[in-house]
Amino acid sequence: MTASKLTSPQGTTSGIAPSRGKRWHSRAIREALLAYGLLSPALLLFLAFTVFPLVFGLIISLYNWRIVPREFIGFDNYTRALKPGSEMWSALGTTIAYSLLSVPLQLGLALVLAYLLFQKIRGKSFFRVALFMPYVTSTVASAAVWARLYSPDIGLINQVLRELGLRPLQWLLEDDGILTLIARGMGITLPPGVTGPSLALVAVIIYTTWVFVGYDMTIFLAGLGNIPTELYEAAKIDGAGGWSLFRHITLPLLSPTTFFLSLITIIGTFKAFNHIWVMTQGDNGTLTASVLIYRQMYEFQRAGYASALAFLLFTVILIVTILQNRVAGQRVNY
Repeated sequence: MTASKLTSPQGTTSGIAPSRGKRWHSRAIREALLAYGLLSPALLLFLAFTVFPLVFGLIISLYNWRIVPREFIGFDNYTRALKPGSEMWSALGTTIAYSLLSVPLQLGLALVLAYLLFQKIRGKSFFRVALFMPYVTSTVASAAVWARLYSPDIGLINQVLRELGLRPLQWLLEDDGILTLIARGMGITLPPGVTGPSLALVAVIIYTTWVFVGYDMTIFLAGLGNIPTELYEAAKIDGAGGWSLFRHITLPLLSPTTFFLSLITIIGTFKAFNHIWVMTQGDNGTLTASVLIYRQMYEFQRAGYASALAFLLFTVILIVTILQNRVAGQRVNY
């Protein structure tokens, strides 16, 4: 028998296999083209509004970019920003202090509220909605209202302090550290290195907590709802009390939710801008990295330097996120 008449086990000639392969290949190409065609609107939007601004911003950061002239200066903007004593280090320190104070306060208070409102209490639906309302309110509008409340002369907060016989505070106009103010009230003088965050920054943190604690509480409530009730019932049979249930069941099984919230909250505090600008314009110890970038861009018309600051802030956020994933991610119980 000649080789041309060899047949496959199915009884078909081997010469048909290449034609089947060609049909399969052409079908795969058509499916790929269809898939990319359906994805093309989203891809075009992603390229136009995400990739292109990033690439163009990186190009701008290498120039002394003003309206005219535009001079290529290489990495001079980055060198200027990283120089010891530059305003970038001061703004980054304020941003870190804002994050370190704001994140634990937000998440801790949100967890307590979520745990309380997860119990069978009367009116819990009303309190859930009421606490969530600040998050859906316009940030600019609510920040302007809080700036009015913090007013030294006509603000409601100082009026309450006067009624209680306490000394009114300057709040958003006070650049002295909170520890310095407390020590001054006690007749103690602190060294310059332990002044603490400014009272204006503390006032901004109070507002931030008021806005975002409802959102964090809602996510915690969802996480609490995913914990099997059988675990609590079995632990109660073994004699576990309320604190033991919270410590050994609630907290470990809530760790994925806590990890997620801590991740997005830290990133959010590093990028915070709207309410800080509305309330203080970055004055009195509230000049964060985002406010500094805005000032360099729109007040001083230094687009290249502002772009370099933005990419440095992105690098810091990326490093913090990677470290958090490696350190905290190992302690998450899925």
